[in-house]
Amino acid sequence: MKKIVLVLFVTFGYSLNAQTIDYNIQKGYIAKGYDVVSYFSDTAKEGNRKYAATHNEIKYQFASQENLDIFNANPTKYVPQYGGYCAYAMGAIGEKVSVNPKTFEIRNEKLYLFYNSWGRNTLESWLEESPDDLVKKANNNWKKRKQLD
Repeated sequence: MKKIVLVLFVTFGYSLNAQTIDYNIQKGYIAKGYDVVSYFSDTAKEGNRKYAATHNEIKYQFASQENLDIFNANPTKYVPQYGGYCAYAMGAIGEKVSVNPKTFEIRNEKLYLFYNSWGRNTLESWLEESPDDLVKKANNNWKKRKQLD
């Protein structure tokens, strides 16, 4: 009986957390609380808790009511690729690596975030190596990662 209760508890706990494990939600928000709509204007702006939304159980912050409204009209457009983890790391090694929300690229109307710390800017590596090839690899690696998690 104890084993059944434990299995049910673990399964229930996993199902509650299943959605969030696919997203990098440091500081409680995707992109460390940066405004995902602002990236599409080639700017990284910090969000404000006053302008917040939830999409697929993930919290987002925005710099303005206007950006919040834009997001709410089409949220899937603004969701960072690979759950907000480093696009380069996902493509190159298939790993979930944290990001610097100020380091990003919009490519084919999609948001890619990158690690940038300790003298290592993976956006530079991404651009030097072949972004199109890395996107293909990252897409495959992301599918594999989601199956493992």
